[in-house]
This record gives sequence, structure tokens and C-alpha cells, in this order.
Amino acid sequence: MKTMKLLVALMLFSFVQLNAQEEPPKDWFHMDASKDGYNGVSSHEVYKTILKDKQGEEVIVAVIDSGVDVEHEDLVGNIWVNKGEIPDNGKDDDGNGYIDDVNGWNFIGGANGENVNHENLEVARLYKKYKDMFGDRSNDKGLNKKQRKMFAEYLVVKDEIEKSRGRAQSQLDYVAGILKGVDKVKESLGAKAFNMDNLGKAADKKDEDVQKALPFLMQAAGQGKTDFAEVETAIQDRMNGAVEYFEGQLKYHYNPDLNTRTIIGDNYADQTERYYGNNDVEGPDALHGTHVAGIIAAVRNNDVGMDGVAGNVKIMSIRTVPDGDERDKDVANAIRYAVDNGASIINMSFGKSFSWNKNVVDKAVKYAVKNDVLLVHAAGNDGKDIDSKSNFPTDTYAKRGWFSPKSATKTWIEVGALNHAKGENLAAPFSNYGTNNVDLFAPGMAIYSTLPDNEYRNLQGTSMAAPVVAGVAAMLRSYYPKLSSAQIKNILMQSVVKNNDQVIKPGTKDEKVAFGKLSVAGGIVNAKKAVEIAARTKGKRKVKKKAPRA
Repeated sequence: MKTMKLLVALMLFSFVQLNAQEEPPKDWFHMDASKDGYNGVSSHEVYKTILKDKQGEEVIVAVIDSGVDVEHEDLVGNIWVNKGEIPDNGKDDDGNGYIDDVNGWNFIGGANGENVNHENLEVARLYKKYKDMFGDRSNDKGLNKKQRKMFAEYLVVKDEIEKSRGRAQSQLDYVAGILKGVDKVKESLGAKAFNMDNLGKAADKKDEDVQKALPFLMQAAGQGKTDFAEVETAIQDRMNGAVEYFEGQLKYHYNPDLNTRTIIGDNYADQTERYYGNNDVEGPDALHGTHVAGIIAAVRNNDVGMDGVAGNVKIMSIRTVPDGDERDKDVANAIRYAVDNGASIINMSFGKSFSWNKNVVDKAVKYAVKNDVLLVHAAGNDGKDIDSKSNFPTDTYAKRGWFSPKSATKTWIEVGALNHAKGENLAAPFSNYGTNNVDLFAPGMAIYSTLPDNEYRNLQGTSMAAPVVAGVAAMLRSYYPKLSSAQIKNILMQSVVKNNDQVIKPGTKDEKVAFGKLSVAGGIVNAKKAVEIAARTKGKRKVKKKAPRA
């Protein structure tokens, strides 16, 4: 119940500023710790010094995400254009299997132009799959080994679905109670002025609804707000947002019966199917993907908006991530599309706790590794140790038979999120971590970047930390093109700014841990140090000429 109340308070009440921290400069993630006092990645510094008079090569970075506003004022100059495709002629001019894919592709859209926006979570899809298989079965008696394994997972997803739907309904009920409480207090106040004294006298503190509403009303009164109608409207506005959120969980995220593949029109049973979707690389909600793209490659030094980490970059938008969990089939196809169309770095700011078909993603990852493509993945925002708890996609391939699972460790970078604050708050409180499975940390709090329709805003998450790393990787690939993906990863790992301070472990209130224990490298990505190492490293990259497409 305490968790539910806190969530409601955080989401709904505009007057309360919980856990407020001083807002950092908009470009803090570019800054240098020794010169500027912020634990940025020293990108401003490296361009002023080592790279000042150097010319880099163009690098294509694929952003597998919710979509990108390719006409944004601060991105339009750095958007990948498929030169083999004639725009809007309804033909597959370059023969790659995708019609009019001028700036990328959309794997969650239909041939008729419709797009998937809201989607359920993988746990809901698995629940539906196993429910159809096992019905109301209560034990695994009579099942073979493979079936028992699936039944065990069914019990896990069933428990999560039931609890999650229950929590969403409880939160809706709680929100409804707040609204009722506000009405009851309003009726009790009558013509009396709205202030702390009158509020305390008028409120029936034994009424459950009033108990729910009173903390919000008291906070407003304590801050000197005197217009009850204004306070009521503000609370109502926040409640409407909450109702939409929680109803969305029931209608979309945790709805096992939702089937969006009717929009796409593919044969979902065929996980090897590749050619479906449409060329709408922005989609209905490109906020997340546009923000990610800006961090990597917003045009530098144009006095517009903000600067991306890397210059000489072209962003390829591959729309794959809806409002819900991405599907493995789409992720696999997005990776293959990126590789086949020239991307040498892929940013993947998405993830989930369950996987429908890990093998199909594994095969695509192997394909990227074979073609020397670097994969940068956000570790996730659950405040959990992903050494012990599942998080997909992953660089470790599914185990086959008696063989130990191998991995794409050499060309895959898993990124945790750094706070702009120092000391015990250095690690972002939401970031996943792992001594073995998170490679390094990068700025991920209060990151100012591009939004659709020429807008800008701070967002936070490992989703923001990953593109910071992708940007630094693109910088290395641009100025030192002979470096292989494995070398680039190795350099990024070697060049981190080490930190062993005691910090609050993400996901806990005050448990302390050495920051260096939260990742493999034990530090923060740093562009200047990485470039210094890259400059003295002999490249091993073997660039292969691609065979003509069939």
C-alpha cells in the first residue's frame, strides 16, 4: 500500500517536489569532471583539443526504437538517406526487400500505412500462449520434460499477470477515492476560505476518501495556495493522467487478449519472416527515439537546441519499439536490416524481463557480430542486479544441448545510468547493474535532447545512457575507422574513469555499495581518454565488400 500511495503521489501531485535535486546544466553529459565539475564524458573537451583539426569519416548509427522525427531542426542534417531508393515511387529500387525505405524501416506498421502504438507486454503474450496450452491445470503431472519447463514458466507469468492487473485496478480505485475525497472536503468547506486552519476543521479525518485526498490538499494549503478551484483543477488534471496510465495497463500492457499483429499483417508464427512493415520511420509517438537520436547525433555547433555526442554521424531510424514490449521477431529483423544497410553501430534503448523467442534474436546478434557491428544496449530501469535477474535482449546466446552458452561480449556493450549528482547519489536510483553483465556507466539523468516537432526536454533512463556510449563509439569509429568493433569496446572499457566511492545501490533506499562493483569496468565512459587510447592503437578491422542483394 505504501508503494501504491507513493506512486500516486509522484505521478499526480504537481505541488509536491519529492527528492528534488539541483538541476544540472543542459549539456552536463558533455562536460569534463576536472574542468567543469560534472561527471560528463568529456566530449566538449576532446573536440576542442585532440580532434580539433582532424577530419572524420561518416558513420551510420541505427537507432532501433519507437521512431525518429527525421525532420527535426537539429537532426535533419544528420539523418541517413538510402541513396539506392527513389522516394515515394512505391518500388523497391535497391532490391533490399523494403519499399521506399529512404530513412530506415518500420517493423511495427502495416502495408496500408497503419501503425502499432499501444502494445502488451511479453509476460501477457506468454500468459496467453500457456493459458491456451494448459488451461486450468494446477500441476505438471503427466507432462514431459519440455512441457514441465513451459508449465513452470506459465506459473511465473500467471502470477505476475494476476498481481499486476490487481495492482492497476487497486490504483484506479485509489485515484477514484482521492477524487471523491476532494469533493467531500469541498462540500465541507462550503463558503469558508481554503487555508490550513479551515481545511483541518472541515475535513472528516475518519472518512477513507478524505484520508486519501487530505495529504494533497494540505500540501497545497501549506504552500499558501488559497484558490480551492485552482487546486481542485490541478489535482483533477493529474488524476486524469493517472487514470489513463492505469487503464492503459489493463487495456494494453497486461491484456493477454490484445493482438496487434492484425495491424501489421505478418505471419507471426513464422519467426523467420523478414519482409513486412512500412516506411513510416517516425510513427505515432517518436518521443523516445527522437530523444535517443539527438543524444547521439544532434547537429553539433549549429547554435540550435543541443549538441549530439558525435559528429559525422547519420541516424538510421528502425521503428521496432511500441508503447509496450518489443517483439523478438521485430528486434531480430531490425538488427539484420541495420547490418545489411550499412550501420556499423546499433543503439538499443529497450528491454524486457521475458523473451518469446530468444534464438531468433541470437541469430541476428551473431549476424551483427560477424559483420563487425557494435551493439549498444541499455541495461534497464528496474533497479535490479541483472547478473541474477533476467533482462532481454542479452549478449549471451541461449544454451544448446550440453554446450555452455557463448556470447557476443566482445562487440556488445551493456550500459548503466549515471546521475549528475556526486557522492552517494552517483548511480541513478533506477538503473540496473551487474558486476558481470553491465559493462560500464554513462550519464542518464536529466539528459537534455531533441523531441518531435522541434522541441527539447530532459529525460532520464538507461535509455539515455546507452546513446551517450553509442555516440562515443561513433566518434572512435569516425576518426579511427580501422578499429574493429571489439577494439572499440575494449578501448571504451579501458578508458573509463574509475570510481570506487560508496554509493546508494540502485533499487534500495540507503544500502551502500562500491560504485566499481556495479559494472565490469567499474567506471564512467570518457571520450577524451578513449580517443587518447584509440590514437595509439593499431586497427584490426577487416572491411568486407558486401555481395549484391538477391
